Amino acid sequence: MLQEGAHGKWTVSSSDESTEENSDNEKPSTSSLLHAACGRASGPQYPCSEARKAAHKRKASPLKFSDKSFPAETRLAEKQRPSQEGLGWCLSSSDEEPEDQEKQAHKETVKEEKNDAPKEHPLNFHKDNELSENQKAEECCEAPSEAQDTWDLLNGGNPFRFFLTKVRGIKQNYNSGALHIKGEQIFCLLFLGLSCLLLRKKPLLIVHGEKRESKAELLAQARPYENISFCQAKLDIAFGTHHTKMMLLLYEEGLRVVIHTSNLIAEDWHQKTQGIWISPLYPRLPQGPTDSSGESETNFKSDLISYLMAYNSPTLKEWIDKIQEHDLSETRVYLLGSTPGRYQVGKSINLQLRVQRLRVIFLGPITKLLKEHASSVPAQESWPVVGQFSSIGSMGVDESKWLCSEFQESLVATGSSVTTLLKYGVPIHLVYPTVDNVRQSLEGYPAGGSLPYSIQTAQKQLWLHSYFHKWSAEVSGRSHAMPHIKTYMRPSPDFQKIAWFLVTSANLSKAAWGALEKNGTQLMIRSYELGVLFLPSAFGLDKGYFHVKGKLLSESNDPATSFPVPYDLPPEQYGSKDRPWIWNIPYTNAPDTHGNMWVPS
Repeated sequence: MLQEGAHGKWTVSSSDESTEENSDNEKPSTSSLLHAACGRASGPQYPCSEARKAAHKRKASPLKFSDKSFPAETRLAEKQRPSQEGLGWCLSSSDEEPEDQEKQAHKETVKEEKNDAPKEHPLNFHKDNELSENQKAEECCEAPSEAQDTWDLLNGGNPFRFFLTKVRGIKQNYNSGALHIKGEQIFCLLFLGLSCLLLRKKPLLIVHGEKRESKAELLAQARPYENISFCQAKLDIAFGTHHTKMMLLLYEEGLRVVIHTSNLIAEDWHQKTQGIWISPLYPRLPQGPTDSSGESETNFKSDLISYLMAYNSPTLKEWIDKIQEHDLSETRVYLLGSTPGRYQVGKSINLQLRVQRLRVIFLGPITKLLKEHASSVPAQESWPVVGQFSSIGSMGVDESKWLCSEFQESLVATGSSVTTLLKYGVPIHLVYPTVDNVRQSLEGYPAGGSLPYSIQTAQKQLWLHSYFHKWSAEVSGRSHAMPHIKTYMRPSPDFQKIAWFLVTSANLSKAAWGALEKNGTQLMIRSYELGVLFLPSAFGLDKGYFHVKGKLLSESNDPATSFPVPYDLPPEQYGSKDRPWIWNIPYTNAPDTHGNMWVPS
């Protein structure tokens, strides 16, 4: 099938169905940095999508744009500097972070979790460029009683514990309060880590979904490290992926849970918009805890345990026991996860999904949570749904097949029947980058390697493009940092309030969210996904909504009631000349910010 448009002529694959149609095709990058640690970076040395491989190829062998008559673009890349920072997690908190300071190869010292050997903690946050070398050296030698839990330094001004990652190349004041990883300390951590600095021989458990050659390669790379062990995530349904991005970090003082949207590869942590939720430091419970001890009002502890149990792996039993031993009662978010399988749900998934074992699939839990905990406010039935993502699966021949039926029904439940709600025609706004968004980004066209929407899938659902809205993030200074974050929310018609907010690994696909089978009596999930849901009631707000925070740098709004949505609202709908980014067709009519064209093959 051939169609002509702004992209030129789209040649559609003759295959009936491509891999991208059945999954997000964003395989977790489990083994990426093992190669980097060994100094081998000749190619993408990790399991990844064809889109990412194409991006790596174009970075290594760029194709320069030769049309001299084209007006010069603002070269965002010229402001970039190679990273020479030290190791560890970092909190960017200074209002000004001069680029010249980033050239210094000084080592950053951090305050660590209290224990008898602070130097053993591999992952820590600190404030950039605020301490002299002598002060940092003194901090390293601080007595344990004087050391601070620097993760909790983040808690004072951010009750939601939701952060963005630092972006290189934007105004540094927009990195105030952003987080980033320095160095390759946790280079092989995909899912779980137990004080995971390999060079210090701390035990590290990696949960992965690799198979065959990529699994063999992963095992071979880790063989020299006796402290590494593995857990295989079972993927019995075709085209499923282990897409979850989570860390469990065990300290002497307690336990932390980190749920994020970045793969642990260098390109995901420097010039993309990414999100992170960080739990409080969970203390140990007194001896002899009961099954219900340390539970939060959001049921986070039991849901996390249920999610891990769904792997059906003896290897994770130790971690389940560790979670049982800790007090998670301070958690204010709801855990939303999915695990592969086919689940019998009765005639109506929205009304009958009450069994605890089905809390580990998306469509059921979010419907149940929203119906039970999302307060209804006047006229909220007509509030739109916003979905923002980095990959798109096959939706079917029209919107009725999934997007405006199963998917929409799960997101509009707020204490009322879904049937009643749908008659209001709830608008759906889908935020996905345009070709120009990618072309004008910090990375240029190669940023599209993390946006694997294929021509094969796009050609079969041209109707979907009418729902698309541009990526714009002036509110966070990240309009030119392409999104790998995935978020969903229910804003008010004036976009000044939101009824709830979800940050997750789940893209817009049936593989991630699930699809009904057998006349709606069975739900099929292909992939592992994980996210956290923010509801006003969990933060002591009885009005049924959060206010949307203005500029993320602004302190004028009350942070307890204003949620930091990381992109601009309302989203701007595609114009007549806008096209969604599609990775596997060429773009040669205009240069990107590096002066290059995009020819993926």
